[in-house]
Amino acid sequence: MKDFINKLYRNHSLIYKGLLFVFTTFLIVYLFPKSGKFKYNFERGKPWQSENLYAPFDFAIKKTKSEISSEREAVIANSILYFDLDSRIQPKVNEDFGIHFMERFSDSIPVSKYQKLQEAGEDIVSKLYSFGVLSKNYNYAEDRSIVILDGREKKQEGAFNDLVAQGQLTTIIENVLDDYDLSEFKTDFAALFFDLIEPNLEYNKDFSEKLLKDQFSEIAFTRGSVARETLIVSKGEVVEGDKYQILKSLQSEYESQVWSESNYYWVLFAYTLLVALALLMLLLFLRKYRVKVFENNTKVTFIFFNISLLIFITTLVINYNSKYIYVVPICILPLVFKAFFDARLGLFAHVLTVLLLGFIVPNSYEYMFLQIIAGIVTILTVSELYKRANLFISVGQITLIYIVAYFAFFVIHEGSVESLQWETFIWFILCGLATLFVQPLIYAYEKLFGLVSDVSLLELSDTNTKLLKELANKAPGTFHHSLNVANLAEAAANEIGANAMLVRVGALYHDIGKMKNPTYYTENQSTGLNPHDELSSKESARIITDHVINGIEIARKNNLPDRVIDFIRTHHGTSVVYYFYMQEKKTYPNEEVDKLEFSYPGPKPFSKETAILMMCDSIEAASKSLKEPTSTKIEAFVENIINKQIEEEQFLNANITFKEIQSIKKVLKHKLANIYHLRIEYPE
Repeated sequence: MKDFINKLYRNHSLIYKGLLFVFTTFLIVYLFPKSGKFKYNFERGKPWQSENLYAPFDFAIKKTKSEISSEREAVIANSILYFDLDSRIQPKVNEDFGIHFMERFSDSIPVSKYQKLQEAGEDIVSKLYSFGVLSKNYNYAEDRSIVILDGREKKQEGAFNDLVAQGQLTTIIENVLDDYDLSEFKTDFAALFFDLIEPNLEYNKDFSEKLLKDQFSEIAFTRGSVARETLIVSKGEVVEGDKYQILKSLQSEYESQVWSESNYYWVLFAYTLLVALALLMLLLFLRKYRVKVFENNTKVTFIFFNISLLIFITTLVINYNSKYIYVVPICILPLVFKAFFDARLGLFAHVLTVLLLGFIVPNSYEYMFLQIIAGIVTILTVSELYKRANLFISVGQITLIYIVAYFAFFVIHEGSVESLQWETFIWFILCGLATLFVQPLIYAYEKLFGLVSDVSLLELSDTNTKLLKELANKAPGTFHHSLNVANLAEAAANEIGANAMLVRVGALYHDIGKMKNPTYYTENQSTGLNPHDELSSKESARIITDHVINGIEIARKNNLPDRVIDFIRTHHGTSVVYYFYMQEKKTYPNEEVDKLEFSYPGPKPFSKETAILMMCDSIEAASKSLKEPTSTKIEAFVENIINKQIEEEQFLNANITFKEIQSIKKVLKHKLANIYHLRIEYPE
């Protein structure tokens, strides 16, 4: 059991990567559609690109959304409105009319006119309640059919305009009085009836809507069918009208009804295999070509997280409306990976992500072509992300590539530009604007994952930062030395194509450990007194070598990134403090001196950038001892120091070639010659 636990502990990094691989695979498969994928791509109004297509089985032709919507509207227009009748209202109104009529009209009116007025009033009540009076105004078409219910029994049928609304009372009263030639009594009758009339009809919403839903359920969602082996569309034929709807119906059958439960699991299994294969290729790429990234679980998690995030966002957009698919800024992925890692990794991960998205996007070949081309342009154009102008220019170029490539595809499919949908170009412009979001995204990732980009390096290279100000105050000589080393290292890095910004920042901070005991280093000794005179060679060597450990401690307290701390750790490698080593040998000539007591703790440089710093640091520090420098002396001086480092195998772990070392030597010789203002030596 103990051996098993020890084995797990030793392989915990690989186990974590395995779990991350499995989790990411299932997450992506979960986001994918869980049905079969129709193997043909087609668009309305564009030619059919594949061979003649025959119906593989019998299937129904589904109606379009507009057809179903039209049928629903027709059902609504022809549906019946049901109203509940309060049968107590009309008898009550008749009774109240008789009482109030006698009170309002006096006996002084002639009997004949009095009877005529009474008949007119009764006629008004009859007309108002022939169908009924509504309790409130409703906005329905006049010809809508209505049914009046008295309890559960159908009382009366008619049209909606047969019912009396509140606003129609005055009109009906006036019309009846005009018929009876009693128009002079309009005001009296209006006042009388406005007090008497009560609504007796209430709209039965529940019953009306229930019957309407029943009618909706009877709407057929298909129209006709296609028999097996029937020719659906010929090669080159334009997909439009019924052809398009038949193809959409066939696609729907493929992606839903055709797949039984057993087929569903096969589809799921197939998706899992393909996604796992793509992610496995990414892991193998990291394992073979980016070992340091592969060994860092945080970086591997960061890569998988970004791929999953983009697939998630794209899936959301497709589920909402696939026409917005090009708004998703896929090119953010290579930008982010290039900012934190390198261009090759960024492009490789981008291509794999686009291949995975090809499973779910419409017109997958066109989509993949556009996105891969855009990704290549992103990698080639964005060189210095921390420069805002570069980012804007690159985003403009990416947007232009999208537009040009889409235009070319459209012309290939259509053969003309007459039906070109210009609004698609707006999506590409929005995609370009969304790509600019990469700057705040990089900042957020730096805080979340503890990574370092060139943007952070640019901030750290500012000599007004708190730590560099402290270095300038406590150890001005060391600060000046660091500035000189930074200039040399930056020039050397540019010469061989290394990360110049990274090596400059590393050079600025590589000697911050000297702040602890600044006077023990010659560049800070302004008084002429050397504290090493009172110490033994071993004690002096320990103080000198301790500036590496002290520098690491100071860097960690000030939250410097690990990439910068690497320069502090490696800028002396495992080299020997030669002056005190030789002094010890002179002091004890008959004793064997242990070199390890006079050596730096290491490790040796393990990248081009850290190797460059070691060379430049040694050259700059030793150059102070040059007396009457000439070009010949400088060349020999540079050759001797760097060759000695090579002999001591200080660059054994760094991926730097002899050719690159020769280029660095050339740069350092040129820079030193400029520093000492050497003139050309003329022969005597």
